[in-house]
Amino acid sequence: MTDSKTASSITAIRDIISEARNGRMVILVDSEDDGSVGNLMIPAQMTTPASINFMATVGRGLVSLAITPSHADFFGLSQIDPRGSSSGQERFTVSIEAREGVTTGISANDRARTVAAAIDFTTGRDGLTTPGHVFPIIASAGGVLERARRAEAAVDIAKLAGFNASGVICEILDAEGNVMRLPDIYDLAKEHGLKIGTIRDLVSYRREYDHDVEKVTETDFESRFGGHWRLMVYRNRASGSETLVLVKGPIAASSEPILVRMHQHSYLADSLGAIGNRAGLLEAAMVQIAEAGKGVIVLINKYSSTYYSDTMLARVAGGAPIETTDFRDYGGGAQILAELGLKEIILLSNRHTSSMALVEYGLKIVGVNTIDLPQ
Repeated sequence: MTDSKTASSITAIRDIISEARNGRMVILVDSEDDGSVGNLMIPAQMTTPASINFMATVGRGLVSLAITPSHADFFGLSQIDPRGSSSGQERFTVSIEAREGVTTGISANDRARTVAAAIDFTTGRDGLTTPGHVFPIIASAGGVLERARRAEAAVDIAKLAGFNASGVICEILDAEGNVMRLPDIYDLAKEHGLKIGTIRDLVSYRREYDHDVEKVTETDFESRFGGHWRLMVYRNRASGSETLVLVKGPIAASSEPILVRMHQHSYLADSLGAIGNRAGLLEAAMVQIAEAGKGVIVLINKYSSTYYSDTMLARVAGGAPIETTDFRDYGGGAQILAELGLKEIILLSNRHTSSMALVEYGLKIVGVNTIDLPQ
């Protein structure tokens, strides 16, 4: 629910970018929903000891540095747990410290110095040591259009403001150490003169001015599951990743909601027929859409470079892993649906999922249908 008090506190993204451009800290929240959490954010190039101290004392959360994949590569910062790429978790690297100019590393001055060293491309990795007291997070290459989360939002805002594509962020906690929600964030922002922007609005802003997905090729094919399909390949210009899309029937000109399955591809269940919680989902969704006469299946590519070994190790350690679906990671798929001309959709899913990110990409979800699995 959104009340008038909260709605009046939201600032347009153009003004959030202007605040960042002028070196002022802002608050980023998921959306205008009362349950949204918030992060203090400032471009890394504008970070000072005072801003670090404000984050530590007012924000109270972990002070982190959001960076791009190329930035991480240049500084030799690798993801702590590669499985985070495919599980929807934030991609933290090992913590860092400036090699010179710091004492204990924990003070506001020391952490500001570390941030400066972490974005100094003239010294690169030689200017850092590990572990430390600043915690980098690797954002997705496509920003919020690929993954609508705080790290991507911070990188996008910094870049749009004309700075290095990196931002310092800190989740906002209350005095009891609980995650603060939007109604209280509004009061905090008013007390300290901070503007609040939403990641949802940032997605809309970038969708208006950016165009990250392109159709590479398409062909017709016949399947045992539902007969004739149109198979398309889309590529994300920012990340280089490709996504398969199955289209059944005339969808662009349809005045009715379209059945859509956002399917995280599993090599065990979908390719090898492994028995488990995802067995038969793809085939059943294809049949169900074929019976309806039209629909779309987006095969989300969640593979990391170690996806196969990560999946097998998890299976050995504790049985078949439950593959999670987090729609905030599915920005590329949502862009594709928009490219296909879809407006209103009915999701095909057998589990409760957050549809917020699909809504962020201009899609209206009018219902959720379960997938009829064969007995």
